[in-house]
Amino acid sequence: MHWPIPNQGKWLGQTVGGQFAYFAVPTNVRPLTAFRYRVIDLWRRTLQRRSQKDGAMSERIAQLANDYLPKPCNLYPWPRARFAVKHSR
Repeated sequence: MHWPIPNQGKWLGQTVGGQFAYFAVPTNVRPLTAFRYRVIDLWRRTLQRRSQKDGAMSERIAQLANDYLPKPCNLYPWPRARFAVKHSR
C-alpha cells in the first residue's frame, strides 16, 4: 500500500504473470480474465485508501492496469497437439 505506484505495478505484473504462466491452459482464459479484473479492483481500492481525494480513479487505474498487468492468453496447446509425437521408425 505504501510503495510507489511503479513498484506496485511491477510486483503485481510479476505476480499476475506467474499465475497466468501456470494456469494458462486451454478453456481457462475466462477465469484468468476474472482473476485479472479482481486484482485490478483490489488495486483500485487500495490506491483509493491512500488519499482522501476521490478523483477520476477509474480512468487512471485502467491505464495503470494496461501498463503493468499482462492480459491472459493460452500459453499451452491442447493435449492432443502437445502429446502428438511422431517417430521416424
